[in-house]
Amino acid sequence: MITEVLINGAPSDGLIPVTDSSVLRGDGCFEVLKSYEGMVFAIDEHIDRLRASAASLQIELPDRADLASWIEKTAAELGTGAVRVVVTRGASVPGLDDPSSVIVFGHGWDIPEGPARLFPVMAPWHAAGVDWDLAGAKIISYGPNMAAARRARDEGFDDAVLLTIENVVLEGPTFSIAWVVDGVLETPGLDLGILGSITRRVVLDLAREAGIEVAEGRWGLDRLGGATEAMAMSTIREVQPVVAVGEMNWDPGPITDLLARGFARRTRGWQH
Repeated sequence: MITEVLINGAPSDGLIPVTDSSVLRGDGCFEVLKSYEGMVFAIDEHIDRLRASAASLQIELPDRADLASWIEKTAAELGTGAVRVVVTRGASVPGLDDPSSVIVFGHGWDIPEGPARLFPVMAPWHAAGVDWDLAGAKIISYGPNMAAARRARDEGFDDAVLLTIENVVLEGPTFSIAWVVDGVLETPGLDLGILGSITRRVVLDLAREAGIEVAEGRWGLDRLGGATEAMAMSTIREVQPVVAVGEMNWDPGPITDLLARGFARRTRGWQH
């Protein structure tokens, strides 16, 4: 199911010009929010991040209240599913002055069933902590990430985990990653330039509330050799067990299960 598509708040046929920056340049930003029975989880945080991404790109957004109303209207129509917000710069062809567009629509999703197996892929395109103009922005140029995911599937895995050229663990193409070593939940730090994932933030908060020590830092891939369990975290995946990274294997673990159940309670009970 795909809901009615809104462009700058108005119902549309869902078509954008071929001259748009998103088509010609991959120039824009986006957010994906989860709607549970028509209620959007963490809408304020998602709008905050969208506004920060747009500011990095020097794209002016509509008022916050308008953004929220478009998202909430779409979620109400959708019920349970994903709400996508895509911001484009407008025309990228000289002589045209088409304004920026905010596209909002909703669709169902397939939550990955069972645990994931990840294949390590080097990501030379990743800034890996080097400061630059779009550091931390959720931009629409995901081509290299999608290539990494395809490479992983070609190797017989479910998805990829991205590494720096020095073999430091970063994140998945569309998700954050964490693992457990000696009872400590470890995850790559945001200073590596990975996305400031809202799901990651909630999961780390849940871990601390449960008395689990959390460490954010910089670890090589070999660090996972000492792990007892691992997990992937994202809006769509929520908290998914990871049972393999390359040749390293684990069983789904109790901390992953605890955090998955806690996240489900937080996302499905927060509105009550």
